[in-house]
Amino acid sequence: MHKKRHWLQLVLIGLASFLAIVVLVPVLTTKGLPSSKSTEVPGAAEPYNTKGLPAGGEPGLTIPVYLSKDKKVQQLDLEQYVRGVVAAEMPIDFELEALKAQAMAARTYIVRRLLEKDLSGVPVEGAVVTDTITHQAYVSEQELKQRWSGAQYAANMDKLNRAVEETKDMILTYEGKPIQATFFSTSNGYTENSEDYWGDRIPYLRSVPSPWDVKLSPRYKETISISSKELGQKLGLRTAIPVSANQSNSLRVIGKTEGNRIKTLTVGGKTFSGREFREKLGLNSTHFQWSWKGSELQITTFGYGHGVGMSQWGANGMAKEGKKAEEIVKYFYTGIQVSSDTPLLKGKSF
Repeated sequence: MHKKRHWLQLVLIGLASFLAIVVLVPVLTTKGLPSSKSTEVPGAAEPYNTKGLPAGGEPGLTIPVYLSKDKKVQQLDLEQYVRGVVAAEMPIDFELEALKAQAMAARTYIVRRLLEKDLSGVPVEGAVVTDTITHQAYVSEQELKQRWSGAQYAANMDKLNRAVEETKDMILTYEGKPIQATFFSTSNGYTENSEDYWGDRIPYLRSVPSPWDVKLSPRYKETISISSKELGQKLGLRTAIPVSANQSNSLRVIGKTEGNRIKTLTVGGKTFSGREFREKLGLNSTHFQWSWKGSELQITTFGYGHGVGMSQWGANGMAKEGKKAEEIVKYFYTGIQVSSDTPLLKGKSF
């Protein structure tokens, strides 16, 4: 009787072990493999991954980005997206603190866009932003591998990762809300009040001196030539513009901005804002001078970009003088605070 009971116990133990192995094998063979639920958008240019992200860059909030060249949407981790924007928008040889200031501005831009559910300028459904200057330029890790190689790639990626990691979750706020973190390449010596370029007065987008640009930026000054006929065509004028050494007969400045740019001027008797004149002629900035050389109008511009917000070359100049990223952004964005994006994004769906 005891022998039969002992034999039966052995059979039951063996059966239990067999069942345990059957149950565990699928778990063991699938551990570490990709989930069947992919974060990649169908047709995306490359699969979503976190390879190369700084420490703490684990997947969290993702940003659907429309890749304009591939005409596809790709999901990117927020910090991975910020890294790609910094790489696209600011030269990698800039000081680390300038890159960190750019990272905070880039993160602020997309967080504000998400919170406001702003889909303007996006050509397809399923994306919230493009990789162009319509929003913020973005460059993928694959493109950076083509741009750099070997030790240069490793060093540059380390620098980018530091800029993102050391500012992780940090955004710029005014009265508790993400700001319009506008930036541009090169100032004429001053940044511009928002209302002098876009018409709307924004309290933190005030004109401040930026003396670093003239010494550092290769885009500070440029001269172009345009014929009297082409000038009239681009400005939509019906009458010919008089070619005269007396500039007031052809072009005349009516008013200037606090940032020393042209606010309004008349050309051939018609009034234009400095912004209109700049955009119609494709000029680098709204600070310009001119002179006639025969029938050609030579226009010299100072600075590069709209001039509102943070000057990138100015930020680099401040960093070269030992200023930290937080000091840089607080200088160019008047009265703002550096805050965490976590409370604003927590519990939100996008």
